[in-house]
Amino acid sequence: MPKEIFSKNHQQMRERIAQLAARMIAQDGMQDYSLAKRKAARQLGVNEIHSLPGNREIEQAIRAYQDMYQKNDHLIQLQLLRKAAYSYMRLLEKFNPYLVGPVLNGSASWNSDVNIQLATENVKEVELFLLARKIPYQSAIKRIKVGIEQHEIPVYKLLEDGVVIELAVVSPSFMHAMPKASAGGEALERAKVCQVALLIEQVE
Repeated sequence: MPKEIFSKNHQQMRERIAQLAARMIAQDGMQDYSLAKRKAARQLGVNEIHSLPGNREIEQAIRAYQDMYQKNDHLIQLQLLRKAAYSYMRLLEKFNPYLVGPVLNGSASWNSDVNIQLATENVKEVELFLLARKIPYQSAIKRIKVGIEQHEIPVYKLLEDGVVIELAVVSPSFMHAMPKASAGGEALERAKVCQVALLIEQVE
């Protein structure tokens, strides 16, 4: 098979996997991009790992699906999730909160978690803050990639009116190794409380 045809077929398969994975995330409520990609690949009979689309491709496919099939409902839900994020970021402002993930980039589905990073070294103070305000939470450990290394960080999960608020406590030094915007510069990877407020105002 000529190289050009192979390359075209390869890209078409990546797009099909991304579109099917996007439907699983947007319609069925899956949140794990890796799981959605693998499941979509299996359904399409693809075994090659190199054929799997990247997370950026999945996000683009999710937005395309939402624009076509869920536009009004999606915008309403996204606004609610961003308002929940803003409320907790204001409450936790002393811990330098940043909004990250699908609620920020606009690809959130109806059951997406609100992902907030707290940039502080004082993990215990975050827990004491929640306890003092009688905010119920579940604690866990999450792995994140900083540069080329994987790190384990503490996570606190809160439930607010059916919405899961995930607070990941990240060392401020990690922030320098994390991108502020996507490679193309078109979307924020993390946003301060004032930036989240602007996103909300743009829709009001």
